[in-house]
Amino acid sequence: MFDNGLVVTETMVPVGGIELCVETFGEPGDPALLLIAGAASSMDWWEDEFCRRLAAGGRFVIRYDHRDTGRSTSFPAGAPPYSAVDLAHDALGVLDALGVYSAHLVGLSMGGELAQRIAVERPHRVLSLTLIATGTQPAVAELAASARQPDWSDRRSAVRHIAAAVRGLGGLFTADEQHLRRLAERAYDRTHDMAASQANHRCCAPAPPVRQRLGSITAPTLVLHGTVDPLVPAEHARALAAEIPGARLVPLEGVGHEVPPAAVWAAVIDEVLALPGRHRQAA
Repeated sequence: MFDNGLVVTETMVPVGGIELCVETFGEPGDPALLLIAGAASSMDWWEDEFCRRLAAGGRFVIRYDHRDTGRSTSFPAGAPPYSAVDLAHDALGVLDALGVYSAHLVGLSMGGELAQRIAVERPHRVLSLTLIATGTQPAVAELAASARQPDWSDRRSAVRHIAAAVRGLGGLFTADEQHLRRLAERAYDRTHDMAASQANHRCCAPAPPVRQRLGSITAPTLVLHGTVDPLVPAEHARALAAEIPGARLVPLEGVGHEVPPAAVWAAVIDEVLALPGRHRQAA
């Protein structure tokens, strides 16, 4: 389909014995940019307009539902038969399914941890690296289940809980309650099993740490970190930027632990599009 002149395509792709839902914006001939969401988050939190603006800047933008989120394959809540390593392999599997050899990676929180792993273990697949709201250590608080969980089968209660959680981790520019609820409703309606979506990334087997190998990263790297992030302390972002050769740290004033809000889109998009990275042809 066409959206304001941009080609937007959603499809299901086979990856490692499961199916992942993938959506692309823009022209396949442009350098690919893969958006990797945080734990328990479907692609919906990378907002449509944010993706359109990146695509308008000359990127073939790819967003996808992690397993156990959105329309991707779901497993029983509390019993995920996979590890965080598999989640990283899923990102590469999405690129493989689209015939993309290498891409600019943009990872948020857990997605940033997955992107770090890919940059360390598969450097030839990474044109550049943007790490948002992440650090040198797993976001333990994000991975810990909340003490109070709603009835995930109750749409209204679930949507209210998700919106409140996003707001609680946000900052000065976080979207208003109505906007957050619309995003949460969209994510809820696209998700096979919200209980599994909210639980399984938090209880799947962890991946071996890659911190000792961050010095081997060769991709141009941008670290974006909110100055009021209540989850990942700023010193973790500073350490991350210090340990990756040549990394550039850009504080996002007034931003919390969240997908960049609309108020900072222009600055974030300019920074991401300015990253160098030779475009390699599809395999």
